[in-house]
Amino acid sequence: MYFVYILQSLKNGSYYIGYSNDVDRRLAEHNKGKAKATRYEVPFNLVYTETFTTSIEAKKREYFLKRQKSRKYIESLILNSPPLVR
Repeated sequence: MYFVYILQSLKNGSYYIGYSNDVDRRLAEHNKGKAKATRYEVPFNLVYTETFTTSIEAKKREYFLKRQKSRKYIESLILNSPPLVR
């Protein structure tokens, strides 16, 4: 299983979109500052996930979401999705 995820920075409210086969590990890496793109925005909360069977599907969805460049679009995804169960 692969996941597209959206993180929200508790520092400044910004969003980060990524994909991984282990969301918990990836969230921990982001929060430890191991991801170059997000190291100055830690800590993060996981606010959204989608599940895919292949990495290709997940990459395509991640790319699509990143191309939207719209905070309103991202927030509508989050608001209209079921609560995360972890």
